[in-house]
Amino acid sequence: MHLTKQQIIDSDRIKRLNIINSITGIKPGNLVGSVSKSGNTNLAVISSVVHLSSNPALVGFIMRPHGEVKRDTYNNIKETGAYTINHIPTSHTEQAHYTSAKFDTEISEFERCGFKVEYIDGFDAPFAAESQLKIGLSFVEEIPIPSSNTTMIVGQIEHLVLPEEALKETGYINLEKANSAGISGLNSYYELKYKASYPYARVSEVPNFETEN
Repeated sequence: MHLTKQQIIDSDRIKRLNIINSITGIKPGNLVGSVSKSGNTNLAVISSVVHLSSNPALVGFIMRPHGEVKRDTYNNIKETGAYTINHIPTSHTEQAHYTSAKFDTEISEFERCGFKVEYIDGFDAPFAAESQLKIGLSFVEEIPIPSSNTTMIVGQIEHLVLPEEALKETGYINLEKANSAGISGLNSYYELKYKASYPYARVSEVPNFETEN
């Protein structure tokens, strides 16, 4: 099958949305935890977390801009300056998915969708207790992306919690051991299976992959 730009544009809106959201492959499945100054906790599923820098340790994620629709996560992050990113555990993909429902601000997705709130002393934002790999972040900046009318939220890592057996001596993290789930499109969830690790790629050490034409 070959779809041109015009064929994609002419597709049914929902079909087009699903196609474009799926073509980037399996993405990290995460829950953003936050709390308002008045104490209302919020949990939101996202699949756009990206590494930005190791020193300082920065990660970003994409969200619709403030003002377009109700954005409790955005409001909470800007109010408190703190939030968490929690890997979706494979045991809780359905619960995680339904955090995307448009609940009223005073209703906590933690409670409504079956996640326990967990705090670290001295850090204001709530973690999802069921997640085995979770990150506490302080807000650094927001970067508007006019072409897609979205915003990248950039945060610096303040806390990292993960299973000891998932962390290799070299620093690599085995996400299968952390029971982390992946997302494709808007509603398909995957279990991750570790396959292999390869050394740093040097030209002099590249195996012969060439094939005859």
